[in-house]
Amino acid sequence: MKYNTQEKNLPLPEYGRAVQKMVDHAVTIEDRAERQRCANTIIAVMGNMFPMLRDMPDFKHKLWDHLAVMSDFKLDIDYPYEVVKPEEMHAVPQRLSYPKGAIRYRHYGRCIEEMMKKACEMPEGEERSELLRLIAAQMKKEYVLWNKDSVEDSKIFEDICEYSDGKIRLTENELNLGVYRAPSQQNNNKNKGKNQRRKNKKKY
Repeated sequence: MKYNTQEKNLPLPEYGRAVQKMVDHAVTIEDRAERQRCANTIIAVMGNMFPMLRDMPDFKHKLWDHLAVMSDFKLDIDYPYEVVKPEEMHAVPQRLSYPKGAIRYRHYGRCIEEMMKKACEMPEGEERSELLRLIAAQMKKEYVLWNKDSVEDSKIFEDICEYSDGKIRLTENELNLGVYRAPSQQNNNKNKGKNQRRKNKKKY
């Protein structure tokens, strides 16, 4: 008996060895028309193995890509799509350029800094006011998550003034950010309420 460990490694194990043998056989077919029919049949079998993925827009394209890979790119047929090339299989991804420079307030993050720069470049008006309202609300959420305690709106407005180098000054009369609690605080309050209701039921 020949064990799987004695067989060659499968390029795409999810399709199994039976499908791989079908692909290997298709490569050896000399008649091009027959080879094409065999490839179409293999694609149908591969598609039936993953019916839950049929609604994906590029599902068929991926199947033909996989067929090319499983044949080690030796299957000479008319592919209905432009399939992946061998050199693309081992292409090294481009190195990401990570942002450099210190973040003024790490609990706000770099995105807040970038949005504040954008707000400073915008002319005064309704659009900038709405952007500042969203930025301030997000800053308050980030501050509470970091500090695990409530924060006054005035502190957020001070930080906005510092971010904008004094160009933007907000007051509590202009903008009310409301009350925000960290998720842990909200859960604790809910649990306290449930426990209190249970105690009240036991009394009666």
